[in-house]
Amino acid sequence: MTKSSLKAKTTKGMIWSAIDKFAAKAGQFVIGIVLARLLMPEDFGLIGMLSIFIAISQSFIDSGMGSGLIQKKNRTDTDFSTVFLFNLTVSVVFYLVLFFTAPLIAGFYEMPQLVLLTRVLSINIIISSLAIVQRSKLTINIDFKTIAKVNVASIFAGGTVAMVLAYIGWGVWALVVQRLVSSLVSTGMFWLLSKWQFTILFSRQSFKELFGYGSKLLLAGLYAQTMHEIYNITIGKAYSASELGYYTRARAFAEMTAGTITAILHQVTFPVLASLQDDKERMVSVYSRLIRMSAFFVIPAMTLLSLLSEPLVRLLLTDKWIPVIVLLQWMSFARIFYPISVINMNILNAVGRSDLFLKVDLSKFPIAISALIITIPLGVKAIVIGHVVTSFIAFFINAYLPGKMFGYGPIKQLKDMLPVFIATGIMATLVIAVNSLIDDLWIKLIAGGFLGLLSYIFVSNLFKSEELKEVKTLLLKLLPGK
Repeated sequence: MTKSSLKAKTTKGMIWSAIDKFAAKAGQFVIGIVLARLLMPEDFGLIGMLSIFIAISQSFIDSGMGSGLIQKKNRTDTDFSTVFLFNLTVSVVFYLVLFFTAPLIAGFYEMPQLVLLTRVLSINIIISSLAIVQRSKLTINIDFKTIAKVNVASIFAGGTVAMVLAYIGWGVWALVVQRLVSSLVSTGMFWLLSKWQFTILFSRQSFKELFGYGSKLLLAGLYAQTMHEIYNITIGKAYSASELGYYTRARAFAEMTAGTITAILHQVTFPVLASLQDDKERMVSVYSRLIRMSAFFVIPAMTLLSLLSEPLVRLLLTDKWIPVIVLLQWMSFARIFYPISVINMNILNAVGRSDLFLKVDLSKFPIAISALIITIPLGVKAIVIGHVVTSFIAFFINAYLPGKMFGYGPIKQLKDMLPVFIATGIMATLVIAVNSLIDDLWIKLIAGGFLGLLSYIFVSNLFKSEELKEVKTLLLKLLPGK
C-alpha cells in the first residue's frame, strides 16, 4: 500500500470511526440521561455489580483471536471459521457457568434479585460472540463506515426500548433489555452487511497460530477488564447499590469523552500500525503523530468536563444525582492518559509483541491493587482519587517499552504535549475565573463551554499547533464543494 493511499484510507477510517464513536456515545449519553431521570441510582448499581462477570466472560470468548485475525498477514477462510466456532463454543460454556453460579454471585453481594438478573443478562455473551469475526473482518478492511451504521442502529434500538420500559415502570429490567436488544440488532446487522459466508471448518493449526498470539492478549484483556471492573465489585461489596450507581454514572460521563477518543484510536491505530510493521520509520512517524493528536483533544476536553461537572450533573441528571459531581471532577483527570496509553500499547501489538503487551499490563497490577486497598476504607471519592494517581503512573509504564524500541518514550511524549498543557492551563484559569462570577447553571455551562473552546483554540494558534492546522485542513475538506 502506498503512503498516499494508506493516509487516505487511514483518514477515511478515522473519520468514520469518529462518526461511529461520537454518534454512539452521544446516543448512549442522551439515553443514559433519560434513563437516569426515570430510574433510581440502585438500578444502575445492580447492573454495575454484574459487569465484571460479563466482561471477563467476553474476554475469554474472544481470547484475543479477533485481534489475531487483524494482525495476521495472510488470512484464510479457515482462519475465520476456526475463530467463529471457538467463540461460539466458549460463549455457551460461559453462559452455563454464569447460569449455575448466579446464586453464588447474589450471595456475595447479598442481593437475591441478582440471580434472575444474572441468568437473563448473561444471554448477551452468546449473542455478542456471533459477531466477533464479522467485526474483525470489517476492521481488517478499515471499513468503519459499516461498523458505524451497525453500532449507531443497535444503540438507538436498545435505548428506545429501554426508555419505554423505564417509563412504564420496569426498573432495572429496562437496563437488561436494553443490552439484549442492542446485541441482537448489532449481531443481525453484522451478519447481513459483512458479506462473510460461514463454513464449518476448524483447523488445529490455524487455532494454534491465532491463539498463540491471542493468548497473551487474553491474559492482558482479563487483567484490563478486572482492573476496569474491580472498582464496581469493590464499591458494590463495601458500600451500597446507590453508591455504586453514583460511581457508574460518573464513569459514564467521563467515558463519554475519553472513552470515545480511546475507542476511535484503538479501532483505527491497531490495523494501521499493523500494516506498517515492516516499515519501522513510517510506523514511528505515524505513532508519534497519533500521540500528539490524542493529547491535543483529550487533555483540554477532560479538564473542561471536570470544570463544568456541577452544572452538567444538576441540569441533566437532576439533584438526586448530586454525589456524582465530585466523583466526575476526579474521574475526568483519571481518564486523561487513557487514549495515549492505548496507542502506546497498540504499537506493541502491531509488531506482534503481544507477550510484551501482557508483561507491561501485569507490571501495573501491584500499583493498582495497593492504591485500592489503601483507599477502600476512605470512601468512594478516595477510591477515584487513587485511580487518578495510578493512571498517571501507568502512563510512564505503558510508554517505557515503546520508548526503548522506537525512541519515543514518556519524556519525549510529555515534551510534545507541553504546548497542550499550557493552553489547557490558560483555558482552565479563564473558565474558573468567569464561572466564579456566575450563579445560573445554564449560563455557567454554556459560557464555560464556549469560553473554554475559544480560549484553547486561540492559545493553540499562538503556539502554531500542527494538530490545530490538521484539524482545520480536515474540516475544510469536509465542507461542500471542497
